[in-house]
Amino acid sequence: MIQSQLNQQARLARRAGRRLAQALRYRQFSFSGVPVLFANSFPKSGTHLLTQILDGFTQIGPAVNSGLPAVVTYDGFSGHQRQVQEILADLQRLLPGDIAYGHVHALPEIIAYIAKARFAFYFILRDPRDVVVSHVHYVTDMETNHIHHHYFKNELSSFDERLSASIQGRPELEIDFPNIRQRFEPFMGWLDQPNILTLRYEDFILERKSTLAQVLDFAIQRGFPLQMEREIALERLENSIDPQRSPTFRTGKAGGWKVQFTEAHKQLFKDISGDLLIRLGYEKTYDW
Repeated sequence: MIQSQLNQQARLARRAGRRLAQALRYRQFSFSGVPVLFANSFPKSGTHLLTQILDGFTQIGPAVNSGLPAVVTYDGFSGHQRQVQEILADLQRLLPGDIAYGHVHALPEIIAYIAKARFAFYFILRDPRDVVVSHVHYVTDMETNHIHHHYFKNELSSFDERLSASIQGRPELEIDFPNIRQRFEPFMGWLDQPNILTLRYEDFILERKSTLAQVLDFAIQRGFPLQMEREIALERLENSIDPQRSPTFRTGKAGGWKVQFTEAHKQLFKDISGDLLIRLGYEKTYDW
């Protein structure tokens, strides 16, 4: 506990230093009115990509990487759901101009707070079929401290078994590990919020320039004081993308599930996800 408090104090001190440097750089005597730039995502949906882009705002105006941990609904190491007041406390710790990220459910209290606070709040999602493939690689090979790492790495013997487990979850556990539809449902409420900009991971791959323009324009609409010409700003945001700095970035492609899914996986996904892909706009019918 003491070490955790010391780490938190160190992060806050470093943030204060970065804020002072940015204030001097942009001659910004106050960050008042500058929105918090927040990247919210369904896990394995392009979190690092979006946070890199938001980090690019430090090069175009008074914005600061907060350096604070991700704001999450579920603790990744214990698997337990956090209390809404804990999540709100994390969000309230963010200052004007801070850049932060997290995996936050669309809980009524969180929606209400975001609506009244000055946030440029982005929500990025990705084709759930690609999400489960990415999830398998992440839990099995990358995050050895994850609550489900041992099961995926040592108790399942093949990628096909692991992919099936990611799709259908583990309902036998006391710790929540729902199926892919149940995992998406708590995030769906963000799609209906007028003050949220919803983005698709695939659009950053296929239509990057126009998608980056959406990101920039939304921040400006929310009060970000751009300090240079728009085209130069867009170039700097694009240059901030560096897949080599993402510990979970593997291919940077869309539609990789088509290689990994067997016919059995397709049927299992359809049985469990229902109309999820249609609701998210990734399919028009169940015939895929």
